[in-house]
Amino acid sequence: MKDSALLRFECLRLFISGHSANGLFLLSVLAVMLFCAHTFAQQNTTVASAVERSPKPATDDTRYRIGAGDVLAIIVRKAPELSLEAVRVDQRGMIHIPMITGEIMAACRTESELASQIASLYLEYKNNPSVDVFVREFQSRPVAVIGAISAPGQFRLQRQVRLLELLSFAGGPSAAAGRIINVIHTGGPNICEKDPDAASDNSIPQNVAVYKLTDTLKGKDDANPFVQPGDIVSLPEADQIFVVGYVYSPRAIPLKDKPITISRAIAMAGGPQRESKTNHIRIVRQLGDSERKQVLIVDLKAIEKQKAEDIVLLPNDIVEVPSSTGKMIFSALTGSLAPTLTQGAIRAIP
Repeated sequence: MKDSALLRFECLRLFISGHSANGLFLLSVLAVMLFCAHTFAQQNTTVASAVERSPKPATDDTRYRIGAGDVLAIIVRKAPELSLEAVRVDQRGMIHIPMITGEIMAACRTESELASQIASLYLEYKNNPSVDVFVREFQSRPVAVIGAISAPGQFRLQRQVRLLELLSFAGGPSAAAGRIINVIHTGGPNICEKDPDAASDNSIPQNVAVYKLTDTLKGKDDANPFVQPGDIVSLPEADQIFVVGYVYSPRAIPLKDKPITISRAIAMAGGPQRESKTNHIRIVRQLGDSERKQVLIVDLKAIEKQKAEDIVLLPNDIVEVPSSTGKMIFSALTGSLAPTLTQGAIRAIP
């Protein structure tokens, strides 16, 4: 663009010098105009670059905002008659203060914002009033954590808290926790919501958001939202399978993220005992919500030899490892003969 402007300037110079007596004057005027145009273009480019590179304003404000039910302390320096030790914010978010007619909206403001507003109202009565506001009791943001959690209970939030941080306050998931987290939103309309359409959406009595526990524990954004006032966070216990019979450690095994096959379940229960009948293991499975049950017969030896499918267990399956009558009789005989043989061996020693 700069080269084309210079070319145009040279053409005009030749034209003026050949056709006008005042060519020198006109050339001077033209040079000034070209310089101004070039400077203006550089300024525009600089402004455009500055606009493109300017950082976006931060939108995550985690400061605590006063809500309905909170108890505030309002201190007016050098004016104890105007100070309040405890004033509760009503359900509409309003408070009353001395000497001020009408109500003041306290909800949705931070402590410093409300203090500035009260100070501006007292300018009519005091010179340069100094006002401090403190939240004495945090009552507007209750949340509860229940279920398979180490320390279930109710918490009063003093700032914005994400789901993972709340779980850490409650001691983290217990060993019986399952695969998901249910966040039940029971809060009413948000009085701080400026968008009437959004406020009407928040007035829904209750809805549930479901997240994968592993994703939340990893801090993934889509599974770690900010907790809202009135939320109930529920960690259901994991589904279980049961291994009974002739294994070394009969037990209930929670189903976590990875599927559990019958061979793995028996191994987690300590493995089969010597008297067990491993070619006739029973899986008792309930069919849906009905009382009907299905019995599957599994040969553990064939599974170990990769001649049979290692069946994946479903919630509430019962794995029963039976005993072998022949093995039990043999075990009983060897158990009774062992002391006799040992005593005989001892007598034979000279």
